[in-house]
Amino acid sequence: MLGGALFAGWEVLQRRLAAEALTGRTCLELVPTAHFEAEPEQIWRQGLQLVRAAGSGPWWVPRRARSLRVRLRADGEQPLSYRIEAPVGAHALLSTTSYGARVEVRQVPPISDKGPDHAARAVFTLRGRPGSRLRDVPLDPDPLQPLIDAVAGLRAELGETAEVCVDLSPAPRWHLAAYRWQTVRKAREAARREARWLTREPVGAGGFPQSLGRLLDPAEWRGSARGQMVMSPQPRRLDPDKVLGKLSTGHGLVRVQVLVRCASDEGDRAQARLARVAAAMDVWAGVSRLTQAGLTLGPWRFGPDRRPWRGRFDEQWSTGLMRPARGGWAHIEELAGFLKPATATARLPLLETDMPTYSVGAELVPQGWYRGPGGRERLLATHEDDTLFEIQSGKAGWGKTTRAEVQAVASAHNNRGLAFVDPHGDSFTAVARYLAHDDIIDRVALVDLTVRGDGDMLACWNPLDMSGGQPAHEVTAAVVDGFASTLGWSDVSAPRALTILTKAVEALVAVNARAVTAQTPQAQATLFQIPGLLTNPVLRNLVVAQLPAEAKEWWARSFPDLPRDALHIVLNPLERLGANPVVRAFLGCPVSGYDIRRAMDEGQVLWICPPGTGPTNALLVSLLVHDFLRAGLSRRDLPEKRRRPFRFYLDEMISLDQGESDVLAQITEQLRKFGCRLHGMTQLMHRLTPATRAALMQNASCMSTTAGSVEAISQITGQWGDAIAPRDVAGLARWWHYASFTVEGKRIGPLLVRGPALDEVFDNLAEPSKVKALRRAAHRNAGARPLTERTTEALDQDKALHAFLTSQTTPTRTTPAIGDTLGEAYA
Repeated sequence: MLGGALFAGWEVLQRRLAAEALTGRTCLELVPTAHFEAEPEQIWRQGLQLVRAAGSGPWWVPRRARSLRVRLRADGEQPLSYRIEAPVGAHALLSTTSYGARVEVRQVPPISDKGPDHAARAVFTLRGRPGSRLRDVPLDPDPLQPLIDAVAGLRAELGETAEVCVDLSPAPRWHLAAYRWQTVRKAREAARREARWLTREPVGAGGFPQSLGRLLDPAEWRGSARGQMVMSPQPRRLDPDKVLGKLSTGHGLVRVQVLVRCASDEGDRAQARLARVAAAMDVWAGVSRLTQAGLTLGPWRFGPDRRPWRGRFDEQWSTGLMRPARGGWAHIEELAGFLKPATATARLPLLETDMPTYSVGAELVPQGWYRGPGGRERLLATHEDDTLFEIQSGKAGWGKTTRAEVQAVASAHNNRGLAFVDPHGDSFTAVARYLAHDDIIDRVALVDLTVRGDGDMLACWNPLDMSGGQPAHEVTAAVVDGFASTLGWSDVSAPRALTILTKAVEALVAVNARAVTAQTPQAQATLFQIPGLLTNPVLRNLVVAQLPAEAKEWWARSFPDLPRDALHIVLNPLERLGANPVVRAFLGCPVSGYDIRRAMDEGQVLWICPPGTGPTNALLVSLLVHDFLRAGLSRRDLPEKRRRPFRFYLDEMISLDQGESDVLAQITEQLRKFGCRLHGMTQLMHRLTPATRAALMQNASCMSTTAGSVEAISQITGQWGDAIAPRDVAGLARWWHYASFTVEGKRIGPLLVRGPALDEVFDNLAEPSKVKALRRAAHRNAGARPLTERTTEALDQDKALHAFLTSQTTPTRTTPAIGDTLGEAYA
């Protein structure tokens, strides 16, 4: 009676002391970097550090309260967070880890979930022969991968969580010694039974009937069989180290209990999640294994989810009290997977908190359909302000342009401006029904150079137009650079051509500035007046008369000394441009309907369809792209907050990146500060110029590739390290991409996504009945007129310029006009 009372009092005291010790705990979260990898030695050192931390505390803390908890938690917002909960006195010890700078240690508050509506509980214990070990799980792939997969697909909106708590406690010496003695004693008893059995006559001697008779004869069991000599059994000798296994040494040995709780607002989902976690524990199954405690009888299971065991579980769960099952001993090396956060070799699921889901009208850029672990498919998106530059690579017809069209339509509905350059001319027809909305129609402008009929509508652009008030030197530089980059001119290869073109453009720009000042912009010169300036002495004298003295000096002194054939290199590309009647009409009119700077500032949705991708058309496209750069840089005259974001979508970038041009690289490197974004699409990355390719790779917020040749694919996959091999991409089906993204400064992926289609994303926004109205508005906004009118105006521009110059100057000649001899030779 007295002994029982003393024992009860002692137990009450121990419980109170344990409760007091477990009240104050320090909680630390370990956050690994994307490239974190753990070595076995690092895990061993971390494990010893955790064991020491578990044993810290005042002298009066009971053994059951000297514990440390590793909590692995998934809640639909984090794939698998890694926490350590330990006595307060261990905070300084745990504030650093053996993993170095690749794991950040953060102080976090204790988890305070509201009580779950439905919860499934489980206790996992170590089962197997005494001293046997769990399976030695390799570190690559990550041992936590089955657990990560088991808790993937949790839905935060349903209040779903899944937690695995691994409680560790230092091994008490006296307890370990007693357990060793029991293990050796049981092994010896088993050896004696085996020896006694082996000394008996084999059961099969004399045939089955005789053997069965002897087995049923009580005398046989008393050792009094006929003529049988009784011999003392000789048990085999036991190797204590072999019998004890991991129990032979106490260094690195701990007591362990594993508690699991899955919660959900729907009870069936919690039980299903627990079943998946239980299956994940099989990765450690060897001679010993982690098995779920409890008893199953038909459809019923008796365990931590039922009384009276439920109260015991909840106490351990809330306090960290150690009550491991009999034989719950483990070595640090066996628990290596639990002693570190997820490493770089783990495939973490993509959560909605990692990357948002696209919805029409949100400030998001749709990227692709992604199928999550639970089979749910959603349209991934990046934030508008995060998506700066993007590069798409892959074979033709595999969805690059379609994906860009979806992004452009989304930006248009987000009230963002954009320019879509499509050499094929089909994309505007595809997107028109989704842009035909009242709040977008007035912003759409179409510059279509694929027209053929005389009545087809054509916009115009004069690269020398000064009616916008742009600085003369910027216009001159953009035009000259456009020619030089496409034709391969440089100060080494063609210095004379660069000088002649620069002086000619400079002179006509000065004349245009005078025409605008005189309020006669219709008299402005175009590119096609350059041949007349160089070869017609009358026109040249009229132009030079409008120039300042410094500019006149070159025409008076240097131009007459040029050899006869010096002008061919400048005149030939202009003649080729003028040979195309559509290009002649587009570039030959004085006042531009197309103005990229105005499009940027007003948030226009601009569609540009060049006539093709040949050498002559490449010159036109080069002029357009260099004008992009000029207009973007000119936005420095606006305060930063007034620079409306503007996107360039460039299809078939190879045709836009000709010669030794680095204009696309400059756009990528310089225009971010001025609100400009670039999306490029190409079939072969290695056909881009090295400068363009390097700039895109360096600054790309998003990179994607469809199927293609291994050589072409490797340009993109090389940026992803070993995550995706080229052979993984080479066989992708149509519309599928591997892509990486930037979300809030963090790189996501590479992920396998299916490219979105216009009809599945914007089907409810289609307005086919308003497409004709959209086209009319798009032509009107671009200043388009019938092709015949544009052609007539372009052909009459020489006369209009001559009339304006004549009205401004009445030359009186007492000496030969500038360059008459050279001009007469060309005339």
